[in-house]
Amino acid sequence: NGSGKSTFVKILLHLYDPAEGSVTMNGIPMDEHSLASWRGVFKPVFQDYSTFALSVAENILMRPMRTDPEGEASDRALVEQALRESGAYERIMKMPHGMDTVLTREFDDKGEVLSGGEAQKIALSRVFASDSPVVILDEPTSALDPELTGEVLSVIRGLKSSDSTMIVVTHEMEFARSVADRVIFMANGVIEEEGTPEEVFGNPKSEILQGFLHKSLEM
Repeated sequence: NGSGKSTFVKILLHLYDPAEGSVTMNGIPMDEHSLASWRGVFKPVFQDYSTFALSVAENILMRPMRTDPEGEASDRALVEQALRESGAYERIMKMPHGMDTVLTREFDDKGEVLSGGEAQKIALSRVFASDSPVVILDEPTSALDPELTGEVLSVIRGLKSSDSTMIVVTHEMEFARSVADRVIFMANGVIEEEGTPEEVFGNPKSEILQGFLHKSLEM
């Protein structure tokens, strides 16, 4: 905690400017991209179940549904597929208005409570419905109980087969060890150690990382 993980994510999303150094994408500095084109590369999902007071479909599309028959049918098919892939389809379609249900944070418009895991699955559905090349997941399970954490991690694991690059900020060490291609361990605002899961978890060199893993995993 407090190592700079979320600050790093906000710099990637161009919400903060770096105090020093530079950020490049495909070799081009951040400030040489337009803000819209830079942010268009990234699809973020945060830890606080980022749903909005819009319909389920609009939450996933991040725009109004198209109204022409062909466009609406295409949007509905995309939303339905995204809900299936995130594991939220059955629950959403049982709501009075299905994917047209208006969400108000963690509740639907009939007073039925959406669990944190269900709300987070709707947020993850945006990833399945987008073609963003980089997905950023900033501690997407930190506010969930263990059962829901397992469900959401299973959904994230399914994203591994997509064409997107995933950047996942997580305290779930077993998950990171089993899913990641590359692990970066941050402490006190700096990268303390990085490498493959086998290197970072199997042969940690930093004393800080060794102590952290000793507390977090059965070594």
